[in-house]
Amino acid sequence: MVQSVKVWFDPEADFLEVQFSDAPGFMRETNHDAVMERIDENGNILGFSVLGVSRHSKECPLEAELKA
Repeated sequence: MVQSVKVWFDPEADFLEVQFSDAPGFMRETNHDAVMERIDENGNILGFSVLGVSRHSKECPLEAELKA
C-alpha cells in the first residue's frame, strides 16, 4: 500500500508541518513545547507541527512523544 505524507516548511515563521492524512482534526500539545500533534476525534495521529525548527541542531535533536 502506498501512503503519502505532506510536508510544509515556512522559513519566515520557522515552522514545519507534516500531515499523514487530510482528515479533519485538531492540534494537541505534546511533552515538548515546540511540537504539537494533529489528531482526529478518536485520538488517531494525523500529523504534527514544529515551531522554531532552526533552533534545533544535530547535536541536540528535538524529541517529542506523539500519543496515538
